[in-house]
Amino acid sequence: MILDALKADVLNANLATVRHGLVKATFGNASGIDRDSGLIAIKPSGVPYEEMTPEHMVICDLDGRPRDNRFRPSSDLDTHLALYRAFDGIGAVIHTHSTFATIMAQAQHPIIPLGTTHADYFHGEIPVTRNLTPQEIETRYVAATGDVIVEAFAGRDPLEVPAALVAGHGPFVWGETLEMAVLNAMILEEVAKMAWHALTIAPAVGPISKSLLDRHYSRKHGANATYGQN
Repeated sequence: MILDALKADVLNANLATVRHGLVKATFGNASGIDRDSGLIAIKPSGVPYEEMTPEHMVICDLDGRPRDNRFRPSSDLDTHLALYRAFDGIGAVIHTHSTFATIMAQAQHPIIPLGTTHADYFHGEIPVTRNLTPQEIETRYVAATGDVIVEAFAGRDPLEVPAALVAGHGPFVWGETLEMAVLNAMILEEVAKMAWHALTIAPAVGPISKSLLDRHYSRKHGANATYGQN
């Protein structure tokens, strides 16, 4: 029953990325994990979104072994697994090729916190990973993609900045829940669009002050959050 609910929630998250304009064709995938069992549900590889049902979602463990499913998992599975293993506070991972976040990834330009919209959801710069080496690309490309994301968060809390831009590729986001991961993917695309336009107008613009960044982030996150209702 828990896995049935997880598959339904993962399907809904995948469909939400299309509904919000973050995914075209089959360029994207969402997954969720049940931490108690260590099992993951992820979008199947290459299945059109309009055809997917909960039963298409592929169940596997943290080593990538499938559990009684007739569909192949997303080709990005090993990236998702690397993030689940390294970031034990997350419950969902989403990958898209949303336009502006992908532009920033291809330009290898981190998204600096230029304003309070960014600060409300991301407590600092959204990093770009290093480039993969030729050996990583040839031998373990998908897993290495996860590894370079993890590297980019050395010494940082991945839940304070729940997104990364993979150099030359595109964005990955995560969250404590599937709903939060979908929201983070939406906000990432919006702040990437704002940053792209702001840098076009003012290429030398710098980040907002740490005081303003902290003030806006702490309104919505942490024990002293004041945003919303009790």
